Amino acid sequence: MTDLDRALAEIRDIRRQVAQTTEFRGYGPLTLCATAVIAVLVGIAQRFWVPQPAQRPEQYVGLWLATGLVCAGLIVTQMLTRANRLHSGMAQEMIWMASAQFLPAAVAGAVLPLILIRQAPGVVWMLPGLWQIIFSLGVFASRRCLPKPMVLVGAWFLLTGLVCVWLGDARALSPLGMAGPYAVGMVAVAAIHFFFSHKGAHDE
Repeated sequence: MTDLDRALAEIRDIRRQVAQTTEFRGYGPLTLCATAVIAVLVGIAQRFWVPQPAQRPEQYVGLWLATGLVCAGLIVTQMLTRANRLHSGMAQEMIWMASAQFLPAAVAGAVLPLILIRQAPGVVWMLPGLWQIIFSLGVFASRRCLPKPMVLVGAWFLLTGLVCVWLGDARALSPLGMAGPYAVGMVAVAAIHFFFSHKGAHDE
């Protein structure tokens, strides 16, 4: 390895270390609030499209998986543009760090319902709670790069997820079981980013 290669490797290591200790500002409050509104609208739509989710688990899972993909798409799209603007030269490292910390939870949340539908459709009622618990674990895993109060959002989703599982029956599949916790949680995420992120990070 040449001196130049070693120097470049050291620079990459330094950039990674800086990224690990820097607050990620790529999440836009307005976009986060928009996902909360989408969740409420989908919850209302569920009453008409999937009025008996326990008897039509495939439609229920499809509806909320599609909702999750739309919301994730909105968040990721703004994350890419916003991070490039606010983190400038460190944007690539910051985006990778934030994505890598939440990615395991996102993959688990997307794959788990497909497994349950195929292997254990009788326990699909557990999905709202499991989704929220998985989301909370993603928030906790990302806490180092987020404002400190974000741990409260992780606790919120953990609590609501456990309550949904505790219900123990099809009541967990009601529109409120998904739309309520997610909408409240994402509004809280948006508020934390708006009030606690570094100055200039909440202009969108």
